[in-house]
Amino acid sequence: MRKDDKWGGAPVEIEAEPATTSDEVKQGWLLKPENKENGGHDHERNIDGKKKKRRIMSKILGSLVSIRSLVVVGVAILVALIIVLVKIAQRNHHHLNSSSPHNYTTALHQALLFFNAQRSGKLPKDNNVSWRGDSCLTDGNSNTKTLVGGYYDAGDASKLSFPASFAMTMLSWSVIEYSAKYEALGELDHVKGIIKWGTDYLLNTFNSSAHSIANVVADVRGGDHDANSHDCWIRPEDIDHPRTGQECYNCPALAAEMASALASASIVFKDNINYSQKLVHGADLLFKFATKQQGAKYAGGADPSSPLYNSTGFWDEFLWGGSWLYLATGNLSYLQLVTNPDLVGHERALWTDPDNRVLSWDNKHAGAFLLLSRLRLFLSYGYPYEQMLKKFHSQTEETMCSYLPVFSSFRRTKGGLIQLNHGRPKPLQYVVYAAFLAQLYSDYIDAISAPGWYCGPTFYSNVELRRFARTQIDYILGKNPRGISYVVGFSEHFPQHVHHRGASIPHNKIKYGCKGGLKWRNSRTPNPNTIVGAMVAGPDKHDNFQDVRFNYNYTEPSLVGNAGLVAALVALSSGSPPAIDRNSMFYAVPPLTSPPPPPPSPWIP
Repeated sequence: MRKDDKWGGAPVEIEAEPATTSDEVKQGWLLKPENKENGGHDHERNIDGKKKKRRIMSKILGSLVSIRSLVVVGVAILVALIIVLVKIAQRNHHHLNSSSPHNYTTALHQALLFFNAQRSGKLPKDNNVSWRGDSCLTDGNSNTKTLVGGYYDAGDASKLSFPASFAMTMLSWSVIEYSAKYEALGELDHVKGIIKWGTDYLLNTFNSSAHSIANVVADVRGGDHDANSHDCWIRPEDIDHPRTGQECYNCPALAAEMASALASASIVFKDNINYSQKLVHGADLLFKFATKQQGAKYAGGADPSSPLYNSTGFWDEFLWGGSWLYLATGNLSYLQLVTNPDLVGHERALWTDPDNRVLSWDNKHAGAFLLLSRLRLFLSYGYPYEQMLKKFHSQTEETMCSYLPVFSSFRRTKGGLIQLNHGRPKPLQYVVYAAFLAQLYSDYIDAISAPGWYCGPTFYSNVELRRFARTQIDYILGKNPRGISYVVGFSEHFPQHVHHRGASIPHNKIKYGCKGGLKWRNSRTPNPNTIVGAMVAGPDKHDNFQDVRFNYNYTEPSLVGNAGLVAALVALSSGSPPAIDRNSMFYAVPPLTSPPPPPPSPWIP
């Protein structure tokens, strides 16, 4: 492919290292130096005021010549000191009482176990979920290779490529940023195994060894019987009918999302060179397949083929996938694509619509903006990339502002849960991703020693982002009006009637068919199997929650939700490792020399 092909091509040769931008300059981007003039005068006035106060105090002290006066002053100082110490003690006591009582580390261990419970296919010996077994070992199409493996999406037996890809992308992002934390907690190998189980399956959903592809498998579902219908309640282990994959021949959003999953995972597995290269090749195939028909019949609209998890548009997936492919390959054609104003203009991604700030399986704007802001904060990009990267960075800052309670972008419940989906069901999956982004951006600006960022004329400390992330995750873990943890197995009070076929049907060697399992769906007794670590859909906009198995809007967990929970928990967990790994994300990105800007127009006398 030609060097000027904006959809991919041979890597561009890099000649020399660029001039670097200091952290001090990058701090200035956050501290808005253009607004500091008045602040400088204020600082000077404060200094003058302090000097005047010192002169006054000197005169007062000089006039206190009698011993009696000195004693009075000494007593006054002592009393004032005692008062200050008491207030500090009270404030510290309040801080300890108001800080999170929850153990993020314990919650993280549990949240990762959920993925073990969702595995399809032949399970590994160390799966550690006693009530799960091998399932759906004949999944596949007659004209493709096996589709065994992967993950069940939620409480049924569906295997859906779109949400699974997004979940794997977000898990990979969390590992790239916080691998030292995962390792310190003893979970690095576990989370990498979770990701590889997902990417191995995705590689089987298309011809990943070819030079081009014509289709991908969007999902694997019921076959002769619809095992995903709520009128069919069956354990995955008891499904014995054929299940085929639904093939998609024009699904740009899905293919671009799958490309993101494989590209991000290639960075996670960078030390496994053969596997990493296999992932990169697959990601490149998928992205070319996604973009080859861009602007055609379905330009800007939903993917036409899948009735489940249908994307409302694909331009954000192009921005997301192109960003990950640039980081995975260092190929400048991807950076040129994602910083092309035409691409952003297609999606109108820089509109101020608050919904563009909500990261989800269907909307990647906020994630892509933060990922591209990372390039600006930690690397030195000048012309011609800086202009668009600066806009992405500005969008990230506005996203962070929208999370703060002083702004009206999103409402909150009386218990404090931000309503990113405007009071509709299943709110928690959106909340955990916002918490992850907030904590991650706080760690980014900490890494360049900047104390915070601006929302309009007002400066906010990084502490505000951490407070937002913690209060939202604390709500999920039990600090809410109902006092219930929405993560199964965490604390003593958690949902007992999770909408999940495998967890709700006894593991007693009795095979229940679709209809036979309905008695367990309709039962009011707690689930016989505890699906540890599953984050359920969550409460309504009034902080109310119905622990009812049949009502999936309250009690169903999902891959997407738990991936966000894991990412947020590892970001919030404390420990001795550094907050983030600045460099692993850029392992494939070569030194960049910016071309000179275009010369000015010739002077005409």
